Amino acid sequence: MRQTWWRDPLVALIAAALVLSLSMGLRQTFGLFIEHLHLTTGTSISGISLSIAFQNLLWGAATPFVGMLADRYGTGRCLVGGGVLYSAGLAMLAFADSPLMVHLGGGLLVGLAVAATGFPLVLAAVARVAPEDKRSTWLGIASAGGSAGQFLLLPASQTSINTFGGSMTFLIMAALAFIMVFCAASLAGRPEQQVGIDSQSLSAAIGEASKHHGFLLLTVGFFVCGFHVAFIATHLPGYIVSCNLPAFTGATALGIIGFFNIIGSMSAGTLGGRFRKKYLLSGIYLARSLVIGLFMLAPKTEPVVWLFSASFGLLWLSTVPLTSGLVGQIFGPRYMATLFGIVMFSHQVGAFFGAWFGGLSVDYTGGYETVWIISILLGLFAAALHWPIADRPVARLSAAATKG
Repeated sequence: MRQTWWRDPLVALIAAALVLSLSMGLRQTFGLFIEHLHLTTGTSISGISLSIAFQNLLWGAATPFVGMLADRYGTGRCLVGGGVLYSAGLAMLAFADSPLMVHLGGGLLVGLAVAATGFPLVLAAVARVAPEDKRSTWLGIASAGGSAGQFLLLPASQTSINTFGGSMTFLIMAALAFIMVFCAASLAGRPEQQVGIDSQSLSAAIGEASKHHGFLLLTVGFFVCGFHVAFIATHLPGYIVSCNLPAFTGATALGIIGFFNIIGSMSAGTLGGRFRKKYLLSGIYLARSLVIGLFMLAPKTEPVVWLFSASFGLLWLSTVPLTSGLVGQIFGPRYMATLFGIVMFSHQVGAFFGAWFGGLSVDYTGGYETVWIISILLGLFAAALHWPIADRPVARLSAAATKG
């Protein structure tokens, strides 16, 4: 029977990039709305930061369970639910008039929505349809979609806020989020069991991963990525304003990070097919610490901000195709959504603390310097963690390959 056009692998890749572009790009704009939400709802800066932190934590906590649902019932259903929740959460923020509505819309609904439309589910769908010899590259292309959304949506959102106000911008974003519902058909399906290769139960797969030294190191290391990304995405605009630069400079800085991460994610995916992913990850985290350290020492001018944004953008989500690729490489694709979801939970625990600590630092110290220093130390820690990861396929896959 002839395959419908929307199930073509290349169409699925485009749909995956679009979903991640919207899912990751929309949530990255939240830092631009902190002042708007503070004035319209009376919520403190640290309270709004806590809501964003809770969103990150809930995203991570729900991701393994959503991954299990996708592995069992298919990715498409999860994406439809995620798109609807995303639109509802953003619409609630448009009409928010109390801290409770901020926490329900921006924290609860958007947190659940991102879990159902995020990297583990979408990249697992891409891994199923990608040619095996191009899998790492395709994962990099799809991951770059998240940055394309950031690059396009951040400056556009700031312009919309300046022109139409925060509430109308939230409604526009809610309409954009609903596009993800229409992408679900191209990514529908679930991995098929292959006898002798990955015919194991979900509980057995989780048990196998929990005893694997490399999986544990990968999970702990991804905490650092979440801390870095959430802190910078949430608080870089405010930090730039505190350095007496225009607010639009902060929005543009995040947009530049998104643009350069398109290059970084695609390059990481390509390099991951040629070199050992764990060494590339160590290099990325080491480079993050170096870039942050130089940024702290440099005078805060617009050219310095652009240079920092471009440099950190190359390192922003380049960890994702490598980390997800390692999970698939070590354990196979059968339960990749679930296992990468567990790793992603650690990422989001880090994101919780990155977003929250930034707000606490402002409220209690008047600046962000303490969190920048923590970010440098965590980057060095993650670089050391990834180097010794055991990245060979588990014995189950090796034995099946030998028999084949």
